[in-house]
Amino acid sequence: MVAVRVNPLPLVAGLVLLTACSGGGGTPAAAPAVTPVTTSSPAVVSSSSVASPPPVPSTSSSSAKPAVPAVTGKVVVLDPGHNGGNASHPKDINRSVPAGRGEMKPCNTTGTATNAGYSEHAFNFAVAQEVGNALAAKGIKVVYTRTNDTGVGPCVDRRADIGNSAGADAVVSIHADGSTSAGAHGFHVAYSSPPLNAAQGAPSTRLAHALRDGLRADGFTTSTYIGSAGLSARSDLGGLNLSTRPTVLVECGNMRNSAEATLMSSAAGRAKYAAAIAEAIEAYLA
Repeated sequence: MVAVRVNPLPLVAGLVLLTACSGGGGTPAAAPAVTPVTTSSPAVVSSSSVASPPPVPSTSSSSAKPAVPAVTGKVVVLDPGHNGGNASHPKDINRSVPAGRGEMKPCNTTGTATNAGYSEHAFNFAVAQEVGNALAAKGIKVVYTRTNDTGVGPCVDRRADIGNSAGADAVVSIHADGSTSAGAHGFHVAYSSPPLNAAQGAPSTRLAHALRDGLRADGFTTSTYIGSAGLSARSDLGGLNLSTRPTVLVECGNMRNSAEATLMSSAAGRAKYAAAIAEAIEAYLA
């Protein structure tokens, strides 16, 4: 995906950075540099991978929610936003690529961070891995747009192509926002609008509603500063515009909000986000 604001982490001169994936308001405050959370090789990621580790238990209660039918034979592409090596490769991520609707935008961006320095790219990757584990345990084939948190990219057009080539039944891009607007908090789910193909129409809006309803049912608050009732129609996000599969982008919350930053920075908090997202995807597929 691409962004429209300046990143709070001035890591590399001349680098296109961002603070908030979806365009929340406010001018960012500076945050310290962050360290990737994995030790994988810093290669550029451009291929997909099928998840196989054991499932991560849900931290949310399922007693108040109807059971989701078993889902098999489906393909889900998970797209953890940004990447840990982006900041050190400005030439790579600043180059222009197609972003749909006749637009060209930078290949990728660095993402935002909490005020304490926990990076969005690390959060996105950790949550995506847990979501993938949970889905794979249900017999769902999981493909990732990147397989480590130390690489560069892939570009937004390549991320969309991975979902398209996989014939995904659902593509979910996982992000967090970085608005410094007073009181800004809560999650929202973005989808392409107006749709450019059939998959971006009813299937994507149904996926968006499933993610919104699932997160809300697990106790997460909808955004107070962007979209409406947790949904945000967007025409400027390349990963959504270029998709020919049902696709949404989930901004899990605002990393500059102290309460949400604390939740995102903890293993238990990330597990809670992952459980809600995985259950919502299962519900959509069923």
